[in-house]
Amino acid sequence: MIIMNADKDGVLVTGALGQIGSELTPYLKEIHGKEKVLATDIKSPEPDYDDAYEAVNILDKERMEKIVSEYGIGTVYHLAAILSANGEKNPDLAWKVNVDGLHILLDIAKKTELKIFVPSSIAAFGPETPRQMTPQDTVMKPTTMYGITKVVGELLGSYYHEKFGVDVRGVRFPGIISNVALPGGGTTDYAVEMFYEAIKKKRYVCFLRDDTVLPMMYMPDCLKAFTRLMDADPSRLKHRCDFNVSAMSFSPKTLAEEIKKHIPEFVIEYKPDFRQAIADSWPESIDDSVAREEWGWEPDYDLKAMVSDMLKVLGERHEKGIL
Repeated sequence: MIIMNADKDGVLVTGALGQIGSELTPYLKEIHGKEKVLATDIKSPEPDYDDAYEAVNILDKERMEKIVSEYGIGTVYHLAAILSANGEKNPDLAWKVNVDGLHILLDIAKKTELKIFVPSSIAAFGPETPRQMTPQDTVMKPTTMYGITKVVGELLGSYYHEKFGVDVRGVRFPGIISNVALPGGGTTDYAVEMFYEAIKKKRYVCFLRDDTVLPMMYMPDCLKAFTRLMDADPSRLKHRCDFNVSAMSFSPKTLAEEIKKHIPEFVIEYKPDFRQAIADSWPESIDDSVAREEWGWEPDYDLKAMVSDMLKVLGERHEKGIL
């Protein structure tokens, strides 16, 4: 259990059981110590979950304030969110969780001096945004509720920083590819699904067109972005909650071809669904030069390295019967 103290050096992760949270939480434990990291989510964890944990709804302000106080929380990684595809199915819930939940945290931070990381997304862009090497500062007119909530989140964070001095930081993540967590309802999750199906069935039916190019990032680089930005000298940060970051861009066809180099018998079909329109509104490549300049962002994985590592890890797990 986290040691309750007055130093406010506890670290809170919301949405800790999600795709990113399930890997960020142990990553932060290695950095800060297991006793300093508190995982939270709206649901209960598996029986063998061994992290300090609180089941809490991010919309319960009173409970969130109590947790921040009792556990001596000084830093929050706010991952609780409804993602793009699920957000289109339930836009009201997406707004409540993504916007009202962040607003509650920012209000708590205003009174308790919390330091907050809140991820944005390439979904914050839209059809009018330049799709090639999308600039840091550009047109922001998303066509999904998820994207709208991310734009609002960027503006809210910047407002609370400028108005109240809240130390809030964030990046616009591309699609995140994980070899640990299963897909969580995002449009870019086709890539994660493709790896699993390639390993298990040697066949995959993709819900996007073969030529749909989107920016992507491997999970180790995603985790690196969290801590690299949070450790950055605030005097260097001209931006706050809206840093472009990227690592690679590829289409389903390109990814499938790279996988076939390792699994020649792999077969892919394409049956685009409603998620195709979402993908078509997003950039194909990202200009992340501002993040590189202001806090030293630099990814470690390209497509070839990512595919090789994903297939190695998933293949070993499949052989053990735990995939």
